[in-house]
Amino acid sequence: MAQQHLDPTDPTAGAVTGDALAGYLRAQATEFLRALRLHRETGGQAAGAEEPVDAARALRRSARRISASLHTFRPLLDPDWSEAMRPELAWVSGTLGLEHAYEARLERLLLALHRLSGAVVLPTPAVDVPVAAGSRAAGAARAGTAAVGGTGGPAGATVTPERGNLTVGAAKAGALLERQLTLARTRAHSTALQALGSSRFHAVADRVAVLASEVPLTPAAPTTALHPLAAAAEERLTDAVTALPLVTAGHPYNAEALVHGLSPDPVPHPQDSPWHQVRLLLRLHRYAREVLHAGDAPLDARLLTAGQALNRHRDASEAAAAAAQAARTPRITPATAYALGVLHADQRHEVEAARFAFQQAWQKQTVPAP
Repeated sequence: MAQQHLDPTDPTAGAVTGDALAGYLRAQATEFLRALRLHRETGGQAAGAEEPVDAARALRRSARRISASLHTFRPLLDPDWSEAMRPELAWVSGTLGLEHAYEARLERLLLALHRLSGAVVLPTPAVDVPVAAGSRAAGAARAGTAAVGGTGGPAGATVTPERGNLTVGAAKAGALLERQLTLARTRAHSTALQALGSSRFHAVADRVAVLASEVPLTPAAPTTALHPLAAAAEERLTDAVTALPLVTAGHPYNAEALVHGLSPDPVPHPQDSPWHQVRLLLRLHRYAREVLHAGDAPLDARLLTAGQALNRHRDASEAAAAAAQAARTPRITPATAYALGVLHADQRHEVEAARFAFQQAWQKQTVPAP
């Protein structure tokens, strides 16, 4: 069965050269510096303030794009500079993303607990109820209002998060998860603040500042076409997807995601790794398309759908691991352990559902209509 490219390009695509790459990197470096300035102006300390959150997100966004471009188009860049820069940008992005990841994981698990316990679903009020920004209640309200893919109530509804609606075991499981993940989030916040004030980060920022005005291209890069390198990134993605068990994923409720669920191994789901790798390769492909289109790549709804499915896959996988880790806490009651086991199984089913959604999106991209 012949496959079509995910990024159909026009005949002028070959005319895009290293000069376009330089322009894209300068633009992303400028975005990085702008976000850093905003983060410093707001102090990054105001708990729940939107500005520091937006600034950190913008820092991560530009760091990911610079790092991805250095990877995809590395033959056109000074190798020593590029290889030294990429891991540092990955460190910045990863460090700044941990706090948000723990917060989102807690919200996801608490909403799942209430959903599994038959929580009351109420219509979203016309006027927002003032809730302390950054609190668990605010997070649950945000997630409940926008819940999709089985992680909350129907669209336009809010899940009521009162713990009184839960059984004793589920309530204790929620309290345990909240305690563990809130502690992890607090530590991640402190780590991020320390990282942003470290000499290591200042060195990265200095290099990005230089990148904003001078991109270390190789002598031949300004006249070298970018499209072959971007096509290679797409091919790596296609090969990785081909290696996935898409035939199995094409059948709902196949229980593949529950295999090894009772393993004593703290990381019993090595099958998730290839899917996570595909997610990273899909991101590299999307960023390569941005470079080819000078940062303004046309929206590809099918790629977007596939990427969202893989994001849900990662979130559910990590949430399941958090539930399993909580269940290993010594001296918890059998009811609490049971609730955490149900929660773990629920999130593994979410993993399976995300794989099915990705398979459906991918088939729409690669299989021509009859």
